[in-house]
Amino acid sequence: MEDKKISILYVDDEENNLFSFKATFRLKYTVFTAISGADAIDIVKNNQIHIIITDQRMPEMTGVEFLEQIIKINAAPMRILLTGYTDMAAVVDAVNKGKIFHYLNKPWSEEELDQTIQRAYDVYAERQKIVETNSQLETSNDQLEFLLRQKLLS
Repeated sequence: MEDKKISILYVDDEENNLFSFKATFRLKYTVFTAISGADAIDIVKNNQIHIIITDQRMPEMTGVEFLEQIIKINAAPMRILLTGYTDMAAVVDAVNKGKIFHYLNKPWSEEELDQTIQRAYDVYAERQKIVETNSQLETSNDQLEFLLRQKLLS
């Protein structure tokens, strides 16, 4: 993960928002964009995505519904919800069902969104480190059990 840009998937049904996001962040991050939840799901299946930012209000699939689908496919990416209206029910849904890391109002401020991305990535990296450490501990444990069995047999 060192020297690799943070990869972000931005999902919004408004093309202008996708262009704006990509123009703002493409130099700093690896940016993927999708105009629908269905397109975004394909991107998540075929790329390593660290952070997903999605609009709540989209046709066919809301941001929360999309995030619920994503969790079943890959729960690792950090999830951020954007919404242009203050609908507390959607926010509560997002926290409970979409297991979001953060919620922001639209239109987003570049600075606030950038700080949120950085914090989200820190949490992502920390979680990946824990997964790696647990995997190494499991391997060591298996090796020790094997050695102990060999010793007991001899």
